[in-house]
Amino acid sequence: MISERHLFGPGPSNPYPEATDALARPLLGHLDPAFIAIMDDACEMLRTVWGTTNARTLPLSATGSAGMEAAFVNTVHDGDVVVVAVNGLFGQRMCEVAARCGAEVVAVEHEWGRPVDVDRVLSAHPSPAIIAAVHAETSTGVRSDIAALGAGKGDALLITDAVTSIAGIELAADDWGIDVGYAGTQKCLGVAPGLAPFTINERAFERRVERPRSWYLDLNLLGGYVGEAGVKHGAEGGGRTYHHTAPVAMVVSLHAALARILDEGLPAVWTRHADAGRRLQEGLEDLGLELFAAEGWRLPELTTVKVPDGVDSAAVRRYLLEVHDLEIGAGAGAYATSVWRIGLMGHNARPDAALLVLAALKDALTHAG
Repeated sequence: MISERHLFGPGPSNPYPEATDALARPLLGHLDPAFIAIMDDACEMLRTVWGTTNARTLPLSATGSAGMEAAFVNTVHDGDVVVVAVNGLFGQRMCEVAARCGAEVVAVEHEWGRPVDVDRVLSAHPSPAIIAAVHAETSTGVRSDIAALGAGKGDALLITDAVTSIAGIELAADDWGIDVGYAGTQKCLGVAPGLAPFTINERAFERRVERPRSWYLDLNLLGGYVGEAGVKHGAEGGGRTYHHTAPVAMVVSLHAALARILDEGLPAVWTRHADAGRRLQEGLEDLGLELFAAEGWRLPELTTVKVPDGVDSAAVRRYLLEVHDLEIGAGAGAYATSVWRIGLMGHNARPDAALLVLAALKDALTHAG
């Protein structure tokens, strides 16, 4: 029997208890009026955490990577110029997905561990159809200034990856000029992996691909089931059409987590993440460790720290898992063995969790380092 793990890596994180409890509720049919009401309410709460009034805000029935695919497959027309700010692994993936959708990709490369250089991104091409960037780069623990990109985007659409930022740090899709955004449930939202909270505004929807390369992620088809029904018919829950069998229990779990988050209040949730992250980062420096992400742009919810010289990264992580039932993540890409990624997200964004990580890591460095 596997014991309960402390999931302090880059995701998934331990879910909010309310989200876990909701999974045990009686299962509903995916077109049951009771479930449709829960879905509608979840979509409304997602608008709040996204900071948007977009009617087409919904949890896609897939992980955050499918959210990325949906963002590009519905907006990239053959030959469109797509400027992508690349300062980590997930910016690289944006380039790959956009290219597969037929885009002419202009990748603006940055040093990993640094935020996006807004001026370089905005000047990379005179008239891009799309500008894309990661708000909170999971591979490096860095936040970038999405609001500045939105202010200078001109006629381009702005696609934003908010997988690690949503419900963890400030996010204001409408005020920042985000046209299309996607996220995941398994990090600061405090839900198991499996859904991709997604939002698209009217400006981007009007420019959509009429027949995208993906049937499953076609927003034209999804709109009849979730989100767009109210726009078309003017009545909540009316006129729904079958598209796919939704992961009903996951949506109910997301609904419970969102209610818990909004009951605490988004500003209070952001402050809780900030306090936990600060305690962890200060504690890591007290242990003599060096933080990886640029000062001033470090994510509180996901901390990157350099593995000390001569320390076996994998051995330390293995010791933490086997002795303390505690998971932290390896680095990504070229930093796979030289950086650790430590997440305090959602339910784990607490002072006691930060202290637990610090004590366990100190023990691991003594015995396995």
